[in-house]
Amino acid sequence: MDSTNRRLMWHGMCLFLIGLLTGFVEQRFANTRMGLAAHLEGVMNGTFLIALGAAWTQVRLSSATKTIAFWSALYGTYANWFITMLAAVFGTAALSPITGAGHTGQPWQEKFVLIGFQTVGVAIVGSSALVLWGLRAKAVE
Repeated sequence: MDSTNRRLMWHGMCLFLIGLLTGFVEQRFANTRMGLAAHLEGVMNGTFLIALGAAWTQVRLSSATKTIAFWSALYGTYANWFITMLAAVFGTAALSPITGAGHTGQPWQEKFVLIGFQTVGVAIVGSSALVLWGLRAKAVE
């Protein structure tokens, strides 16, 4: 097994555990719905990284492109949990009309969370597109 597979699976289990631990404290956040979302982001993104690690040897990309896919997947998953948790702590509503309903943070907090969620979106969509491209039937080693 490739060491990158193990690294992705390790990070997946680490993030899964972080998500579980977040569930123990979600009631203490300023926005408990966003706290629940942070818990779920950790668990789901951890599961995603485990699955990605299991499929990694089948991804056919150049070394540089594979490196970009790897790091953007890690950034996207960890940052998704972290920004969601910060939104729960701050009580912000940026890009979260349902979980943020009735909550508002300081303007700088709203902006920080907004930019964080935007970078997460770019990273995880970009990584997913690269992995999908590397899994296409005509991909060559």
